[in-house]
Parts: sequence; structure tokens; C-alpha cells
Amino acid sequence: MNRAKKQRLEAAGWKVGTAAEFLGLSKEEAAFVEMKVSLSRSFKRRRLAKGLTQAQAAKAIGSSQSRVAKMEAADPEVSIDLLVRSLLALGATRKALARAIGAPLRRSAA
Repeated sequence: MNRAKKQRLEAAGWKVGTAAEFLGLSKEEAAFVEMKVSLSRSFKRRRLAKGLTQAQAAKAIGSSQSRVAKMEAADPEVSIDLLVRSLLALGATRKALARAIGAPLRRSAA
């Protein structure tokens, strides 16, 4: 968010901060959430790069289309273990997983 927009919002009485601040997440909890979101995004990018539909990806990982949709949305009921195993099933290497986990999330410019 640019400085001018932040100042306008604060002047209007709005509090501006991060999602982690709003939710009261510890540094570790925020890192966990970011890691999960990064893995979810990586899974979706890999699926699309392979030209797979959610149903085809589900078949490849032995799951359902609805589970794939939840994985791509970083649904809380999807485990990091499932995301990692699914990425590996779609051909991700350990190096690619490390990059996905370590990649900072891009913030919206809005």
C-alpha cells in the first residue's frame, strides 16, 4: 500500500496493519500460514503448467477434485503434508519445494 493511501485511511480513523497483526498471530504462526499459502500457490502453478484440470490432478495424486480445490485455496483442513506429497506426485523436486517454502508472499498493491 502506498504511503498516501495509508495516511488517508489512518486520517479517516482506519487502522492499517497486516493480517497477522489483525489476527494476533505470533511470528511463528504467521510464518506457518505463509508457508502453507506458498505451497498452495506452488501446487496450483505446477498443475496449470502441466495443463491439468483439478480433476486430472486429483486422479494423479489419488484424491478428489474438491480436495484439490481446497489445496489450491490453502484451506485450513488441508495439511502441509498433503501439499508436499501432492507436489512431489506432480513432479516437484526437493529443490523446488525449498524454493516454494522460502518464497516471500507478494502483497497486494491495493
